[in-house]
Amino acid sequence: MTDHRGVPIIPPKLHHATFLTLKLDEMVRWYGLVCGLQPVHYAETAAWLTNDEANHRIALIAHPAITRPENKSTSAGLHHTAFEYATFGQWLDNYVRLRDHGVTPFMCLDHGLTMSMYYADPEGNGVEIQYDCFGDWAASKEWMWSAREFAENPIGEWFDADKIVEARAQGLSAEEIHEGARAGKYRPENPPADVLLPEAY
Repeated sequence: MTDHRGVPIIPPKLHHATFLTLKLDEMVRWYGLVCGLQPVHYAETAAWLTNDEANHRIALIAHPAITRPENKSTSAGLHHTAFEYATFGQWLDNYVRLRDHGVTPFMCLDHGLTMSMYYADPEGNGVEIQYDCFGDWAASKEWMWSAREFAENPIGEWFDADKIVEARAQGLSAEEIHEGARAGKYRPENPPADVLLPEAY
């Protein structure tokens, strides 16, 4: 059944994303490190990973016909998947953990509704790690829908994650840091030129 716009009365929930890969083992290790995704089933040419109750959230297929992408960063298609932490502290602690493992984001943006760090997996797919600045999806959805600030600048403000870590060490709250980031207080010295993915190969 659908409503008057043809929209399903009971819409399905997003369950998982599937990627073709030439680097199956490396991708499994990376998603385990970055997102805590562990294999439910791991075969020679595929793996299904989850980090919650679902049977899988990411599927990886290593079919012999797969070829390397050309101009991946500027080709139409999926830009990134996203994972969310419940609190600012968890989110920032994860950044420090990954940084200590040599995994760093290629861009960081305060979108107003979320503070987000963007990583590139071994195949060059974007992975956003975020936290909701409102702590409430209904509130952040309302802000996204109604805020002139978002309409005028939906991309948001660049920030340097290490400056955020230092601000927290100085005793600033998540709200104060978010406000500072929106004001450009933690802008990197050389912000990215755009939001395109980095080249993987």
